[in-house]
Amino acid sequence: MPSTPRLAFLDRSRTLAPPGWSRWLVPPAALSVHLAIGQAYAWSVFKPPLESSLDLSGTASALPFQLGIVMLGLSAAFGGTLVERNGPRWAMFVSLVCFSSGFLVAALGAATRQYWLVVLGYGFIGGIGLGIGYISPVSTLMKWFPDRPGMATGIAIMGFGGGALIASPWSTRLLEAFGTDSSGIASTFLVHGLTYGAFMTLGVLLVRVPPDGWRPAGWQPPSMPGRLVSTAHVSARNAIRTPQFWCLWVVLCMNVTAGIGVLEKAAPMITDYFADTSASVTTSAAAGFVALLSAANMTGRLLWSSTSDLIGRKNMYRIYLGVGALMYLAIAQLGDSSKPLFVICALVILSFYGGGFATVPAYLKDLFGTYQVGAIHGRLLTAWSLAGVLGPFIVNKVADHQKEAGHTGPGLYSLSMSIMIGLLVVGFVANELIRPVDPRFHEPAGEPTDTRETTPAEKGTDR
Repeated sequence: MPSTPRLAFLDRSRTLAPPGWSRWLVPPAALSVHLAIGQAYAWSVFKPPLESSLDLSGTASALPFQLGIVMLGLSAAFGGTLVERNGPRWAMFVSLVCFSSGFLVAALGAATRQYWLVVLGYGFIGGIGLGIGYISPVSTLMKWFPDRPGMATGIAIMGFGGGALIASPWSTRLLEAFGTDSSGIASTFLVHGLTYGAFMTLGVLLVRVPPDGWRPAGWQPPSMPGRLVSTAHVSARNAIRTPQFWCLWVVLCMNVTAGIGVLEKAAPMITDYFADTSASVTTSAAAGFVALLSAANMTGRLLWSSTSDLIGRKNMYRIYLGVGALMYLAIAQLGDSSKPLFVICALVILSFYGGGFATVPAYLKDLFGTYQVGAIHGRLLTAWSLAGVLGPFIVNKVADHQKEAGHTGPGLYSLSMSIMIGLLVVGFVANELIRPVDPRFHEPAGEPTDTRETTPAEKGTDR
């Protein structure tokens, strides 16, 4: 169906880059969207005001965030094919509309003291914006940066990890200015919706797709790509029928579960670990620790994904999962004996958590090609939806059980640490099982080059 004149600018054909267009303008376009939707990690700022002004429990005040993460995974999974078909500008525009209008609906809910509208707006509508926005630039970035796909996706996805570093103090200042009653929360939501909408518009206007067959100056595809780096292409429908997809699904789920378990419980965990020692941790110090973890999460997304361009995706995940298990073991055995050791191990774990998110799109590109890689990535993010529930559940449930049994300090978390080590080992084994995709799943040569650039697969040495 042809687009109406008003929306014609969203067509993929209207986003084709003109001659001389700099590919370095595309990462900032992606970053403008990811920095905005990364606000989700700062939801905790709104929890205390909502609980006091609307008389909510801690569980109820977490519902918009939890629903948002669930909708992120679901919308990415079910909307991935539409993103590939309609292009990045359409996807960023849909993300803008859903994410911004989600805040506006939430503002109405806060103003009228109808909490279900806050859940609907921020969690359901805004969550759709999270998912579509998260995957919107993936395939385009990897087509612009075939020589450095890990770095390119790392730049964008770094924004999602770092969005809270901007949103958290900004939201706090707005609440201080408007007040923490329902009216002040509504005003804060309203400002967020309008401001993020304007900011995300920059990405909508700036994003471009490369012409068919475009390559960076002086770069040629390797004549013998690595055994896990194929030049063939696999559709999203076929990808989910391969063992490689499900092995990588397990890898991502285990890595995210391990990281988010620490992130969600970070402040009370470090406080409990050193409560019975001479190096007890104050509330402000615990808050500083959480900020450090957020910085590690953001930095790891660019650092480790860029490193994967040099050492290969499979080797990078060996580090995430293998070294991550050793970090958990160090915390379990020696964590309360040295505060610097505890902090360093936690920072490494969170950097691997962020790096895993940023590296997985390039891993998918290596295995399945660039054709529909965004749709495949969307389906893979259902692992995040499960891990987002599983990680905090394990840490909190075990800590509550251990507390009831009379344990204190590190004893509250020793079993959780052992479980996380086991999960990382499972992920490590799944990563080792990943092999090249069987040619029977490849798209036939000669498909359209827009999103179906296909050439015969070549096999080389493992990387």
